Amino acid sequence: MTFTAQQIALLINAKIEGDETAAVGSFGKIEEAQNGQLAFLANPKYEEYLYTTKASVIIVNESLELKETVNATLLRVPDAYAAFAGLLSKYQEIVTQQLSGIQEPSFIAKTAQLGEQIFIAAFAYLSENVSIGNNVKIFAGAFVGNNVKIGNNSIIHAGVKIYDDCIIGNNVIIHSGTVVGSDGFGFAPLADGTFKKIPQIGNVIIEDNVEIGANSTIDRATMGSTIIKAGTKLDNLIQIAHNVEVGNNTIIAAQSGISGSTKLGNNVLVGGQVGIVGHITIADGTKINAQSGVTKSIKETNTSVTGSPAYDYTASLRSQVAARNLPDLEKRVKELEKLVQQLLADKD
Repeated sequence: MTFTAQQIALLINAKIEGDETAAVGSFGKIEEAQNGQLAFLANPKYEEYLYTTKASVIIVNESLELKETVNATLLRVPDAYAAFAGLLSKYQEIVTQQLSGIQEPSFIAKTAQLGEQIFIAAFAYLSENVSIGNNVKIFAGAFVGNNVKIGNNSIIHAGVKIYDDCIIGNNVIIHSGTVVGSDGFGFAPLADGTFKKIPQIGNVIIEDNVEIGANSTIDRATMGSTIIKAGTKLDNLIQIAHNVEVGNNTIIAAQSGISGSTKLGNNVLVGGQVGIVGHITIADGTKINAQSGVTKSIKETNTSVTGSPAYDYTASLRSQVAARNLPDLEKRVKELEKLVQQLLADKD
């Protein structure tokens, strides 16, 4: 598929600077793009490539002031990064919309309810009483358990496993290898030192517009539901334990883990490799720095924390400054000790 600069400009509401008939058929990084490709420039660090790239069309910020002549056609928008992301989304929609029908071999239970314009890839397995919305894509090797509901326009990538009774909303994307609804980690210690498994009879609810990265695990609740609320984005390799609630529009980076029954508020930002203990609450707007360990509730909204155990980010920066000054402070203390000893000697 090829598109002209004029067609792309209409999609992203851009102002054209250059040849509006310039055509592109693929995307490229600005430092590597070739003729016939579209690139974008949002980070000033890459501006030097604007004047040397072979890209045919480039999306740039409307505030950008050129220092040299540019050979490519420019599409000026208020936010180049957001416009490029939106364009990629539209392109992906066009590609995925071409997929439709049910491939063989696949298994679909007779009690399953299927929406319109769906795609079921080969080797997918849809269990009893599954409900699939319109325009859903389920790729090869995916397993959908009994009574699972999947909303409209959702994409279940290859190898995803969704256990019984889980509910997936509209416009949800779940990437390969992720497991939704596996048993929560619940074991009762017995007098003889062994452990008895506590049955996990709840489910997982994933609300609308959520995206979950590859090889993540979201455990079903012991009772009730583990809930990922609307607009939340989870990276790869994330563990969400039983009965956790993750608020709206929260971001969690890779290799983070949240222990059971913890509740994250709305618009929380969690860095990579963060560990959060169970049965606590994290207030709306909290920012948790990478590799932090959160051991108690954060009650004040829009707080930034870091470290293990995690504490106020600004206080942490002051502590780091103090720590860096310790060698100099030690030197000054020793000089003062010498001075005191000299004064005492003179006095004697």
